[in-house]
Amino acid sequence: MTTITISRQTGSGGDEIAHRLCEILGYRAFDKHMLAQAAALSGFSEQEVIDYSEENYKVRSFLDRLFNRSVPLATMRVWEEDTGGILTAEDLKLSEEMALKLVQKAIHSAHHTGKLVIVGRGGQSILKDVTDVLHVRIEAPLEDRIQRVKEQNRQVRRSFNASIDLRREAQNWIVRRDEASADYLKRFYNIDWADPMLYHVVINTGKLSLEQAARTIASMAQVSGTQIETAEAESKQN
Repeated sequence: MTTITISRQTGSGGDEIAHRLCEILGYRAFDKHMLAQAAALSGFSEQEVIDYSEENYKVRSFLDRLFNRSVPLATMRVWEEDTGGILTAEDLKLSEEMALKLVQKAIHSAHHTGKLVIVGRGGQSILKDVTDVLHVRIEAPLEDRIQRVKEQNRQVRRSFNASIDLRREAQNWIVRRDEASADYLKRFYNIDWADPMLYHVVINTGKLSLEQAARTIASMAQVSGTQIETAEAESKQN
């Protein structure tokens, strides 16, 4: 496999697994640098690129959905060169649709270079019909996810807030993030992100450790990659 996409519930350990996969396989993580490259090819300033993923997507209000409103995300500068070689700048309002197309373009471009791990961003839909992509879903019991997010919050703050406050905060964060991710994928790709039919494998990190999960996925990617290479070699011989 040249690319692995990872869809994950908040607090399931999906981001940590993606990082470990890159270490095991020598893969790259899809990042803002790749988005910047796609932005430059589209005429946008690299410094102004917006990573329009589930992480910065907010669930639209009822009125926005009712009237199908598209709120501009930002104003971006586009440089155009005329026939005389003179560059002129034009400020454009970056819509959700424009930002989404930029992310899609970047993912397709990065996939062609191979050895890539894509976390979120609709990768399971954008690359759904590509044969050399392994689609993975990471889930975990809610209580496990709450404990993981609580620990992350505690480490970031280095504080000793009451345990009940940390738990409530972690659970609220999980609900908001999962709701945003589900809404993002339903709205832009018309898929249910929890549908197991979208993935080659669904892993429960309540049953496997993050290390076990990462190594399981890595083994699947390596086996599938070998099978694809063999099939391609046989096809060329015929």
